[in-house]
Amino acid sequence: MSLVISPPVAEAILKAARGRDVEEFLLSLVVEKLDPPERIQTYLALHEKYLREAEELYAKGDLLQAGEKYWGAVTALLNAIAEKRGLPHHSHRDYAALIEKLYDETEDEELLKGFALAERLHANHNFLEKKSFEVHRREALKLVEKLKKVLT
Repeated sequence: MSLVISPPVAEAILKAARGRDVEEFLLSLVVEKLDPPERIQTYLALHEKYLREAEELYAKGDLLQAGEKYWGAVTALLNAIAEKRGLPHHSHRDYAALIEKLYDETEDEELLKGFALAERLHANHNFLEKKSFEVHRREALKLVEKLKKVLT
């Protein structure tokens, strides 16, 4: 599906998004209008989209953008988990607090490690070499699988 937006509206959206991913920004504006189960399904669909895009970008060698998409896939799952639990999920701090909560519940250190490495993919400004990126990617994908299990 595509949506056509007039240039003045598009410019206003881009300005308001302040560099954030436009889809994520727009979702943050409308998600509260959805019922909780619809919110969770929307976050899951967004997770799948980001993960697919991450893998495509990774295959093309665009590590910078792939890293952002892996981070997006992780945060979309965290949004779904927080939504299901009635917890805040509007900031980086909220994500970190949720990971701490999940660690407290499970004592699974891999959640902490995976989150830290996924976060580094988000913070990557072309300083991760391919070999190092591989480690971060692998751990982010493990985190994704653990978060999916938490959600179900």
